[in-house]
Amino acid sequence: MLDAHSPRRLHVAQNAALIFLSFCFCPLDTLILVISYVLSTLLPSQRARRRARRSRAFHSKTILVTGVGMAKGLALSRAFYMAGHNVIGADFEPDAILVAGRFSRALQKFYALPKPTDQEGAAFYIQGLLNIIRAEKVDLWVSCSGVASAVEDGQAKQIVEKATDCVAVQFNVQTTSTLHEKHSFIQYTSSIGLPVPETHEVTSRTAVHKALQKAAHSGAESRGSEDGKEGPPSRKQFILKPIGVDDSARGNIMTLLPKATISETYAHVSGISISKAKPWVLQQYIRGDEYCTHALVIDSVVKCFVACPSSDLLMHYEALPVDSALGSAMLKFTEAFAARSKSANGQVGGMTGHLSFDFIVEETATEKGLEKQIYPIECNPRVHTAVVHFNHLADQMVEKYLSALAPMKFETNGFRKESGSTIEARARSALPGSIPLIPQSSPRFYWIGHDIVTLIVLPAFQFLTFKMESNAFIESVSTFIQHLLFWKDGTFEVWDPMPWWWLYHVYWPGQFLACILQGRRWSRINVSTTKVFEC
Repeated sequence: MLDAHSPRRLHVAQNAALIFLSFCFCPLDTLILVISYVLSTLLPSQRARRRARRSRAFHSKTILVTGVGMAKGLALSRAFYMAGHNVIGADFEPDAILVAGRFSRALQKFYALPKPTDQEGAAFYIQGLLNIIRAEKVDLWVSCSGVASAVEDGQAKQIVEKATDCVAVQFNVQTTSTLHEKHSFIQYTSSIGLPVPETHEVTSRTAVHKALQKAAHSGAESRGSEDGKEGPPSRKQFILKPIGVDDSARGNIMTLLPKATISETYAHVSGISISKAKPWVLQQYIRGDEYCTHALVIDSVVKCFVACPSSDLLMHYEALPVDSALGSAMLKFTEAFAARSKSANGQVGGMTGHLSFDFIVEETATEKGLEKQIYPIECNPRVHTAVVHFNHLADQMVEKYLSALAPMKFETNGFRKESGSTIEARARSALPGSIPLIPQSSPRFYWIGHDIVTLIVLPAFQFLTFKMESNAFIESVSTFIQHLLFWKDGTFEVWDPMPWWWLYHVYWPGQFLACILQGRRWSRINVSTTKVFEC
C-alpha cells in the first residue's frame, strides 16, 4: 500500500493501472448493462411501483435524498421509489465528475449541490438545499451526509424546518456536533449513564504523556490496594485518534501506547502534530472484535436497526442474526441512548435522525464462564452503508421513515408544535410493542470493483513476484468466487444498472485521472462511499 512517502511516480502508476483495469472490463460490463435493461422489462419491480401508486389509500410524497452518489443514498432512493414516491436526488460533484447516483431510474430529478468550504462556510450549501426543497415542494428530506458535511446538515435541518413545511430526518446542529466529535460523544455518553472506555482529549504531546502516566499510576494503585503491595506497571493501553477528518493521520491510529519503553513512546508521539488547533483523542484500547450498527431514530424511538461485524475499511457487510445476543445488546444500548437523550438534545418531539455506533466487544473469563461487554468507541450521526441490508424490506423501511411526517402545526414563533393526535400516535409508537424493523435473511454484500483489485489483481501480482504463497493466492481467488456467486453487489440492481456501470467506468476513472493531474496522493479508497483517503 502506498503512502505519503512513496515516490510520486508510483502514485501515478497506481492511478493509471486502475484506469486501465476499468478500460479492460468495460466491454463485459457494458454487455451486462444492456442485458440488465432487457431483463428489467420482465421483472416485477416497475409493476410493484405502479400497483402502489394506483392504490386509493396511497398518498405520494416528494422525498429529497442527499448523498445519492454513495451506496447508502442510492439504496434509500431506490427504496422510496419502489414504494411509489417521487424521489429527488442531490449530491456534491467535485472536479465536475458526475456521481453515479444521478443516473438512477429511481430519481425524478437530480441537483448538484455546492460543497461547504472553510472559506465560505455552509451558507451556499444550505441555500442550495432550500432552493431544491421549495422548487420541488419536498415533504421529507433524508440526509445521507458524508463525514465532511455532517455538522452542516445539522445546521441546514434547523433552517429548513423553520423556513419550510419539509421535515428533515437529521439531528440538529447541537446533537450532530456532540456525536460527531469522538471526545464529546464519549463525554456525553458517560453523562447519561452508559458505559464508555477511558478517553482523554489532548492538545499537546505533553498532555499525552501526562495522561499515560496518570493511567499507569492509577492502575498500579488499584492493584496494590488489592494485595497490599505495589502493583506492576499498568497493562492498560491507549490509541491516539485525530479529532475530525485527517486522512494522513490514519497510519498512527492503531499504534498502542505506551510502547515497550519510555523512549519508544516519546519517539512515536514526537512524530505526531498535536496542538490546540489540531487536538487528538487518547482512548483506552480494548481488545475484542469490532462491530458497527445502523439505526433510524424518529422522535427518540428506534425504528430500524441492523448490526454487522466491522473492520478498519469495511467493504463486506454481513448482518448479525435477529436472535443474536450481541445484536440485541447493541440494540438495547441504542434504544437507551435515544431515550435518555430525548430531554437533553434540544429538539422538539425528541431526536430524529440516524445513529451509527462503532462497538468493541470485550471478552472476560469469569467463574460463570465467558462474559462479553460492549463499549461504544465512536458514533457517526448519519446513515451507515449497512442500510443496504434493508433493500429487500423497502416498503416496511419507507413506512418507518414516513412516520416522521405526522401532522404538525406552526406556532407564531416559527417552531413546530405537535397536535394532540400526533402526541397520541407517537406515544403508541413508543410502547414496548413497537418493535424496530430488523432485517431477516438479508443477503451479504460486497462491491465487485473492490474485490477484483484486493482479491484478484493484487494477490496475483504478489504471487507472480514470489511475495505470496500459492495456498494464500488460491484462498483469495476462492473468496472472490464465493462473493461473486453467493453475495450481492451493494450498487448493482438489474432494474437499475446504470449507477453500477457509471461508478466503475466513469466516476472512479475520472477520480484517478484528477489525482494524476492535480498531484494528489492516496493510500486507500472506499468504493461504496466514494471516499478517497488522501495521504
